[in-house]
Amino acid sequence: MIIKTGNMFFLQGRGTSYVIRISEEGYVLHDYFGAEIAPEPYAEDKRGWWCMQATGADGACLDEIRQEYPCYGHTDLRRPAVNANRGTVLKYKDYEIIDGKPDLKRLPSALGGGSESLIITLADELSGAEVKLNYTVFEGSGIVCRSAVITNTGDEPLVIDRAFSASIEFPCSDFVEMHFSGSWGRERHVVKNELVHGIYEIENARGGSGNQINPFVILKDKAADEDGGDCYGFMLVYSGDHCTEIEVDQRGRTRVNAGINPFMFEKTLVKGESFTTPECILGYGNGLGELSREYHDFIRKRICRGSWSRKERPVLINNWEATYMDFDEDKLISIATLAAELGIELFVLDDGWFGKRDNDRCSLGDWTVNTDKIPSGLSGLAKKINGLGLKFGLWFEPEMVSPDSELYRAHPDWVIRSGREPALIRSQLVLDLTKPEVREYIINAVNAVLNSANIEYVKWDMNRYITDMPRKGFNYEYTLGFYEIMDGIVNSHPDILFEGCSSGGARFDAGVLCYMPQIWTSDDTDPIERVYIQYGTSFGYPPSTMGSHVTESPNQHTRRHLSMKTRGDVSLSGNFGYELDITKLNEADLEAIKEQTALCRELRGLVEYGDFYRLFDPFDGNLGGWMSVSGDKSRAYVCIARVLFKPNSYYTRLKLKGLDKNSRYRDLDTGKEYMGDMLMNRGLLIEFPFGDFTTVTMRLERIEGSTSGE
Repeated sequence: MIIKTGNMFFLQGRGTSYVIRISEEGYVLHDYFGAEIAPEPYAEDKRGWWCMQATGADGACLDEIRQEYPCYGHTDLRRPAVNANRGTVLKYKDYEIIDGKPDLKRLPSALGGGSESLIITLADELSGAEVKLNYTVFEGSGIVCRSAVITNTGDEPLVIDRAFSASIEFPCSDFVEMHFSGSWGRERHVVKNELVHGIYEIENARGGSGNQINPFVILKDKAADEDGGDCYGFMLVYSGDHCTEIEVDQRGRTRVNAGINPFMFEKTLVKGESFTTPECILGYGNGLGELSREYHDFIRKRICRGSWSRKERPVLINNWEATYMDFDEDKLISIATLAAELGIELFVLDDGWFGKRDNDRCSLGDWTVNTDKIPSGLSGLAKKINGLGLKFGLWFEPEMVSPDSELYRAHPDWVIRSGREPALIRSQLVLDLTKPEVREYIINAVNAVLNSANIEYVKWDMNRYITDMPRKGFNYEYTLGFYEIMDGIVNSHPDILFEGCSSGGARFDAGVLCYMPQIWTSDDTDPIERVYIQYGTSFGYPPSTMGSHVTESPNQHTRRHLSMKTRGDVSLSGNFGYELDITKLNEADLEAIKEQTALCRELRGLVEYGDFYRLFDPFDGNLGGWMSVSGDKSRAYVCIARVLFKPNSYYTRLKLKGLDKNSRYRDLDTGKEYMGDMLMNRGLLIEFPFGDFTTVTMRLERIEGSTSGE
């Protein structure tokens, strides 16, 4: 609900308020974002005094006021949200309140059903810049979505070199910033920094959203923890170069700008032309756990869309680590036959099925089946797989091309170039998605394959950085091209389950999730490493978005030996599957897989769509742990992982969260019964098995007829 009262706008969400004030001088000010307050006017904060006593022509010192979309230079010398030409001075022009939300042309954004939007227009008479600030609140959610549309209304070109999606200013700096960084095989590790005076740039400029820095940042009170304290989230619905700037000024105030990375960005607008920023999802929670659950709920309902957005995901097996590119049709069928007997539901054919792809140095871009490997073609193979009772899925990497390919030989001008020979990484080059003919080729080539057989799942990969970008602003255009391709393929095949992948989790963002409701979380499948990776990912993204598979032991990334139980327990906390040669396993492991697939079918609805609670922080101790609770609090699944065994340290006190305190629960594995309040307040003393890298799990079910509610 959006309420205007006097010179103030109150954006009221579920348990939250976002307040905007229009100053006497005509500036749009940020007044408040946090826990819900009544939509009644209140006095403006006293403005600070600037030692230089500088004022603008209207008497306002912009360096002293908290603005919604600040500019640089005219008495405000902090980092701006927007900058164009000689600098702009944006002042309030008018507003509009509409049902639904504005369309962000060519950019994915949250679904707008049951929403209301405030559009505030600002203008600068000198430069001709006009900016529409979009704010959307949603029924049943505390989230606020922001974006901006910049239009040149003047006669001269308007050159933009900074255009952030959202800016929020806090009157203090008593915060810890949290971001999620890493590398290939080590994505989204939790990093925390106490703010001091200065500027923090949390950014990525590698062409995609990146496994180095995720486009999601949290600002929290220093004392805030999982269960309490003010926590603010800034998440971009964007898959390109991004940046979150946090500036603490001379008075200890904090400004946060979130949006497109200004490095290597520039856009020139002629008269009448507009530029639209990506959407920024702003969240607030009383505690990190509440903030995460707010994002999880929003992503599942508003970002993921299509027939798979709320479906339980099938248990899959991917042939990659079993065969790599060395396979034939008989080998694939042997894996699929055993997989069906073990309760697996989807067989995925990975890299190596097309062109002359016997190694990673050729054939990317030639999306026609290799009939030497698959004599019956994709259609025939899919029919054989389906005949075993399994769905059939396929791997692609359509944004890339091999120099040794028919596509490159025909169109060498289709790759990204900057005037010199482009860098060759992983024996591949990047196709220039800013070219309409390239986008058309990819859409037609992939659609032709998908139309040729009963393909029910697609793994879409992107395995290298984008280098040799030829001009400023190129990455934004490339990202728009990627989204256009996604529209042309995903919308044509609404019943296919698409999974994003990019050297593992290098493009794990809300923009991708608008097209693909799940993403391969990391190429690192060591379950102990995955405890850290999946824990960090959970701060912004729900388990339903995380691909999590059991692979061989010793693990190929760490050479660590891990039990089938540990591998299965951690993987069951995401979209479950396997990547190993099951035809070489012993009977004990095969029996364990049968039990795991049955357990997955029991738990997946709960894990994927339940309320998520973090219990132990692996970055601050020897344990990692979390639990999922059904919406009606009738069921729960708990997973705790211990990294290293320590002598005389056998037991851990486990306090659960999110249960109904007045209900009685049964542990389905032991048969023991407990009251909800006892499990959450006193907790249980749990004993880990002897050895390193072990897990303890618990399945709870409310006893029918037990008291629920007050």
